[in-house]
Amino acid sequence: MKGIILAGGNATRLRPLTKITSKQLLPVYNKPMIFYPIETLTKAGIEDILIIIAPDYAGQFLNLLGSGKEFGARFTYEIQEEPKGLADAFRIGENFIGKDNVALILGDNIFDFDFATVVSSFESGALNFVKKVKDPERYGVVEFDKDMKVISIEEKPRDPKSNYASVGFYVYDNKVVNIVKSLQPSARGELEINGNPSVNNTYLEKKELKVSIIEGAWHDAGTFDSLLEANNYWAMKARGNV
Repeated sequence: MKGIILAGGNATRLRPLTKITSKQLLPVYNKPMIFYPIETLTKAGIEDILIIIAPDYAGQFLNLLGSGKEFGARFTYEIQEEPKGLADAFRIGENFIGKDNVALILGDNIFDFDFATVVSSFESGALNFVKKVKDPERYGVVEFDKDMKVISIEEKPRDPKSNYASVGFYVYDNKVVNIVKSLQPSARGELEINGNPSVNNTYLEKKELKVSIIEGAWHDAGTFDSLLEANNYWAMKARGNV
């Protein structure tokens, strides 16, 4: 399985912190944010990793990360000229993915959870990780029954059908590349992972979308508050207080 880290974008919500650097290069306790998704992938057994970055900060990523040898991985880099939605990662990464399955992790999503067992048992279709949250209206919301069968996915709904948010880590079989090629942009002009139309809803229509609940900590560090929460969490964990 290949891995993709999506670390592009402009991160305007974190200005002025991101005026001269990428969000994913900001510190989270004792290391740059980008280290966390790298470690999530390598711990899950994924060592061939494409890092998608914004053109303005390409040199900073290369200087920091290099070939990936330091992480026990192999890094490939691609430039995302402008943000076109999360699913655009599969268009950019088509040649990198080749004939393999692929996992996508968002560069500002930080997990304290071991995905290795679930990822290693993946065979086909799509796998959407979710976590119960207090404010599901901020996220892609996944509705599923007692048998873990997915019923619906909605992006930032006003009236959420569940309290389970789709976290920023997704696993797909090789069909995802062609699905994205045929996917129409959403009303906001982006290629979507959730929402309608989207990658996950396409798999849902094919009855090939599975869901898995994560119990560990998850921080979507794209706002000042969530970035602070992530820093505090990993500082406490380092001191043995988590």
